Amino acid sequence: MQRMNGSQEQAGLNEAEVAARRAQDGWNEIAAEKPHTLLATVLEVVREPMFLLLLGAGAIYLLMGDAHEALVLLGFVVLIIAVTVFQERRTEHALAALRDLSSPRALVMRNGAVQRIAGREVVRGDLLLLTEGDRVPADGVLLSANDLAVDESMLTGESVPVAKLPVDGGETLRVFSGTLVVRGRGTVEVTAIGEGTELGRIGKSLAETASGASPLQRELGLLARRLAGIGIALCVLLAVSYATLRGGWLDGVLYGITLAMSILPQEFPVILIVFLAFGARRIAARRVLTRRLSAIETLGQTTVLCTDKTGTLTRNRMEVAALAVDGELLALDGGVRLEALPETYHRLLEYAVLASETDPHDPMEQAFLRLAGDYLANTEHLHPDWQLAREYELSPDLLAMSHLWQAPDRRDSEVAAKGAPEAIIDLCHLAPDAAAHVMARAGELADRGLRVLAVAHAAHPPDAGMPDIQHDFEFRFIGLIGLADPLRAEVPAAVAECRAAGVRVLMITGDHPRTARAIAAQAGIDGARVLTGPDLAAMDAATFADAVAGCCVFARVSPQQKLAIVDALKARGDIVAMTGDGVNDAPALKSAHIGIAMGRRGTDVAREAADLVLVEDDFAAIVDAIRLGRRIFRNLRHAMTYTLAVHVPIIALVAAPVLFGWPVLLAPVHIAFLELVIDPTCSIVFEADEAGEELMREPPRPRGAVLLPPSRIATSLLYGAIVSAALVAFDVWALDAGFAADEVRTLVFVALVASGIALIFTARASAADPSGLGQGTAVARWVIGGTLFALLLVTTVPWLAAQFSFAVVAPSVWLGACTLGLATLLPLLAARWLARALVAA
Repeated sequence: MQRMNGSQEQAGLNEAEVAARRAQDGWNEIAAEKPHTLLATVLEVVREPMFLLLLGAGAIYLLMGDAHEALVLLGFVVLIIAVTVFQERRTEHALAALRDLSSPRALVMRNGAVQRIAGREVVRGDLLLLTEGDRVPADGVLLSANDLAVDESMLTGESVPVAKLPVDGGETLRVFSGTLVVRGRGTVEVTAIGEGTELGRIGKSLAETASGASPLQRELGLLARRLAGIGIALCVLLAVSYATLRGGWLDGVLYGITLAMSILPQEFPVILIVFLAFGARRIAARRVLTRRLSAIETLGQTTVLCTDKTGTLTRNRMEVAALAVDGELLALDGGVRLEALPETYHRLLEYAVLASETDPHDPMEQAFLRLAGDYLANTEHLHPDWQLAREYELSPDLLAMSHLWQAPDRRDSEVAAKGAPEAIIDLCHLAPDAAAHVMARAGELADRGLRVLAVAHAAHPPDAGMPDIQHDFEFRFIGLIGLADPLRAEVPAAVAECRAAGVRVLMITGDHPRTARAIAAQAGIDGARVLTGPDLAAMDAATFADAVAGCCVFARVSPQQKLAIVDALKARGDIVAMTGDGVNDAPALKSAHIGIAMGRRGTDVAREAADLVLVEDDFAAIVDAIRLGRRIFRNLRHAMTYTLAVHVPIIALVAAPVLFGWPVLLAPVHIAFLELVIDPTCSIVFEADEAGEELMREPPRPRGAVLLPPSRIATSLLYGAIVSAALVAFDVWALDAGFAADEVRTLVFVALVASGIALIFTARASAADPSGLGQGTAVARWVIGGTLFALLLVTTVPWLAAQFSFAVVAPSVWLGACTLGLATLLPLLAARWLARALVAA
């Protein structure tokens, strides 16, 4: 460990100092773009086609001399804008909260304790603790370092990492915001934040570049454009028909605009962004952060879930369970507490600690330190006069790490090594018989579900220099350590749920094959066949693809092989979700359809490459996210089915009276009222629907499946046609029965709104709930109740009724019209049952 001074031992800032510096300097962030103001949101909403049509209709009323209708319409424009802006701002706040949650984290020393905070909360004077894979959150001066190297390419353009090795009395070394720690660790005192950093001064931004439209956005955009085209054509046709049949071009244009308003699917983009944004918030409540909203679309299609073992399937709370030296075995699992550790095992534990980081974050190294604290004297200052001179890190080719210590009380330097048993055997050059004996004992421990590490030591003459590789030391084998990491209690049920949902769970780990098999058996993962990294390396492409298709447990796998496994699964048509935590996992996370980074032990690089971040590194949270992904897609499909269906009777009630010479029923003001009903229904009622158990008993959605296939569109249009026929027939009956034109308009409008409620239940119907009535959430009850209350007001309060050209009718007649609209649920459900029967046949 190279040090500049003793600052690493400082307690860091206290809360009062943090508050004072934040008040002075603000937050640690760079304004990549101006905030989306309320005025900007209003202007965006006003430019929407629906509002332009409303304004156009108001202008025509003024030209016709009907200022009253124009003012009523203007009032509705203001009301709809207010509702839409509220909904968009609420969505923006949800997305802003998610961006804050998933922003890079920073490890700081404050009040004498290590804390993990959001990067934007860093202040000047903070002590940052940087480790491999971290994104540096602010500019600062390096106080101490251990083999630290930083990628500064985003600032300098130089792709070669820059070594940061401070020397007492030497030049002050600095690190810069936005750069990446690619090796080692260090302690930094923050000197500049936000726009005061080098990154801020040169005007660069950490914001992600805008991505293209997602498949759902493209699909809905295409559907919206087609419907808009149909709307324009029918609008012109209706305007011409009205002018030809009845005379009056202004009236014709007005009713043409009314028809266009009834067809225009302006709800589509609103529904999609609301569903995805609030779906992400729901997933966040399950401790899964969404970095890319498009990942939510893919969750329900997942067919393969590749997961690590440690910390995801297990608790990541390692405890030393067994020590093995020279044929002797000491079992410590089960909470065994010894009066004293037998002398035989002292050296094994001592060198395991020496081969670990001095301030470890790795759960295994922490377990060594805890055990040494219990049984070895002066553990915190184990050999306090020894100096760590060199670290040799793990590599894909050698799963072992070594520390070279300079020991003043000894002639030779001491080298401590730990790693996979086969790697340590290789370093020690054990004879075949001795190697077989070690591997047999390691296998016995692994069969008990233990993670097995071997420990070795070497003496190295100081005048021989520092070798470049670990193989140049003359290591001697010491013994084995078995560590227990209990399976999380919820994992077996979550794996079983995945299996029922048609999602294959693959465990990919760096552990011993026997350990992997034992944990897989406990979790319910098929471990009949276990493939290792060397097994995979020896396969050709065809054999590799077949092996990946038929195996669920992979052990001793390198990060490069993780990527190969993901690519092989994708090549055979699977939709792959992949977990990872390290710098080297980033390619696999990026390649997977859904990359899932570990929140607690994951690096910033892994999080930036991933689509989802697990806050608690919990496997069950991944399964929850898949369930929610399926729920979001199902509810979105229901919402779109309803939206298409509810527009059909509106179109019919606008067009039919014009074409058949009946009194006109609907004007722009009525369409505006209906929009106030349809929008919250689409984006709030359906979004809040809970997921039934059947969702995780169905196979994954096929790859390439669209939200609204032709069959779904046909079904939606059928629902709309049934309601249209009922309402047009009711209009004809009411006219024949002698009701006045404004009374007919009132009754048909009441029936129309009530039939929209019937369509809600029909669109939500499923195999588990054929009527859709069982989906009644509190949100649905409030929206439906509010809709009926608003309908009651505008049709029974004389002043309000006059604004809509309604007549106040007898309560029994009003209830009859409402009942008729609700009763359309029966033929709708019958049509749904018939359609499903025909499809099944």
